[in-house]
Amino acid sequence: MNRPEHNVFLQTGTSAKITRVETIPLLLPFHVPFKIANGAARPSVEILLVRLHTDEDIVGIGETQAWRRQGSSETLASLTRVIEDHFAPRLVGQSPFALPSILRNLEETIYHSLYAQAAVADALYDLQGKMLGVPVYKLLGGKCRDALATCAVLSIKPSVDETLEGAVEFFEQGYRSFTVKIGVDPVNDVRNVSALRERLGDEVVIRVDANAGMEFDGAFALLKKLEPYGLDAAEQLLPIWDVDGMAELARRVDVPLMADECVSTDHDLIQVIKKRAATVVQTKVAKNGGLWNSRKLWFIANAAGMRIFPGNHPGTSIATASVVHLAAAWPGPLLEGPFPVGISTLAGDVVTEPIRLEGNLVRVPDGPGWGFTLDEDKIRRLRADR
Repeated sequence: MNRPEHNVFLQTGTSAKITRVETIPLLLPFHVPFKIANGAARPSVEILLVRLHTDEDIVGIGETQAWRRQGSSETLASLTRVIEDHFAPRLVGQSPFALPSILRNLEETIYHSLYAQAAVADALYDLQGKMLGVPVYKLLGGKCRDALATCAVLSIKPSVDETLEGAVEFFEQGYRSFTVKIGVDPVNDVRNVSALRERLGDEVVIRVDANAGMEFDGAFALLKKLEPYGLDAAEQLLPIWDVDGMAELARRVDVPLMADECVSTDHDLIQVIKKRAATVVQTKVAKNGGLWNSRKLWFIANAAGMRIFPGNHPGTSIATASVVHLAAAWPGPLLEGPFPVGISTLAGDVVTEPIRLEGNLVRVPDGPGWGFTLDEDKIRRLRADR
């Protein structure tokens, strides 16, 4: 005889089918232009939301970004075309609970289309949660923590004083972990890290990030100068193709190295592990193809003894929630990641009640799916195609 809970499960939308795939291109401005080692300061970020509609009038939401840096050449137009022209015909008629086979099909349709797949994969998780009436973290086995500690990201500023001003403001809000963008001016990089350590003391964690913008000699020289300041990790100093260079750098310096842009797939991560090119790995929702693929990377990294740095491109509460639910269900240790970077740097959001930041903590939403409802008025104002 079927147990009562089994009957309930069968009646909660598991027979639903996807009927329509909707893409929503957005342009969200930063509070102040965001500068990293590669390219000019960015005044805004291009975001693509995907809504999966079903025959039960339940809609799932996922997010990706057209970030355009090493390892990412996507634009809003290219992401939209891949999803609408190639993915949508393979999604319509499918059950949202066929997530593994759907994602395998999408990968076979457009190889290495992780940025496009991310929004679809996460929309499927949101749909499953809403149909079953549970938060996404319950789909992953249950909640291990109620809140997540985060780090502050300090973009490249014209002066040390401006960098310090931003750091002190974050410190007063409760942040004790900082990622400092480097890679443009080595002299200023050393000044920034030195001033940060002197001003905030040994109680804070300092990491640096060059966004794959340096060459070997410059990275080696800079890290040797930064070694006295007790860095917790140096993130992706070298280009994504130079994993051998990362391994050599790791052998020559005392600062632990973090892999980011060079890790898109599980195969990339395995190469980093084999070559001992890093002991920390950062994942991002869009870069790694959404929660499904990010979780796979976390298991591999954990098995290899790597530390996990949960990250994100600047994005809305939707992309942030993907990392929050994944981290909430993760039983092992995590570093204080910059996954809510969009919440603190963007001048807007797209949900009625954005994800909450309490000092340096992010509370885990408990509503069905991601736990958010899109704000249609904000969507209309922020559309990139209006």
